[in-house]
Amino acid sequence: MQRPSLKPLSLTIFFPCYNEEANVERVTRAALEAGRQVADDLEVLIVNDGSRDRTGEIADRLAAEQPEVRALHNNPNLGYGGALQRGFREATKDWVFYTDGDGQFDFEEIAKLLPLLEEHDIVTCYRLDRQDPLVRKLNAWAWTTLVNLLFGLWLRDIDCAFKIFPRTLFERITLRSTGALIDTEVLAKARNLGYSMTQVGVHHYPRTAGEQSGANLRVILRAFKELFKLYRQIKREGRAS
Repeated sequence: MQRPSLKPLSLTIFFPCYNEEANVERVTRAALEAGRQVADDLEVLIVNDGSRDRTGEIADRLAAEQPEVRALHNNPNLGYGGALQRGFREATKDWVFYTDGDGQFDFEEIAKLLPLLEEHDIVTCYRLDRQDPLVRKLNAWAWTTLVNLLFGLWLRDIDCAFKIFPRTLFERITLRSTGALIDTEVLAKARNLGYSMTQVGVHHYPRTAGEQSGANLRVILRAFKELFKLYRQIKREGRAS
């Protein structure tokens, strides 16, 4: 399949935000600064996923101030997967990069992904020195191991929120996951269609404001339920020849 051009680079950067009033402006301005350095045609999408604080208000102000910024609002909250689906669906540029809205990654590292797109369709990153509690790291290792075994992905960090895709992928797949399974679904369906992917490490930083909202028991149980449903679906569809 033909990859979109990298020169000039047409790039969407987006990130979901849920109650991130303390982070959304800092993260948006960092995305703009890094995006302007690498992209000839840029948009930054803030996906406000039903926040109950001032996240939506701040997002709207930033969109009014900065021509590259658009604020998208899910009302009610659609969950992490629902927020990512919104970003993938609303992206208008040739390449789609996403991260989280909590400011734990450095947008400047987007630059290290771009040369890899000369040879691969997708770059999916893994966290260097992951800044999470030990229990969360162990849970992530077990989840990634299970997903790799089921789908043959062999990736180091399935859920690392630092990835870039060709927008055409999202014209070819239907996404159903509204929770933590979303990364697995995108990557498994991309592999099923014959998209090539590679990995690179990016730095992970401690959260400096706001509260982590994922990894509660309800979210984990829903992810497992969706996981085996997705496995059956992928098995039925088979791989592209």
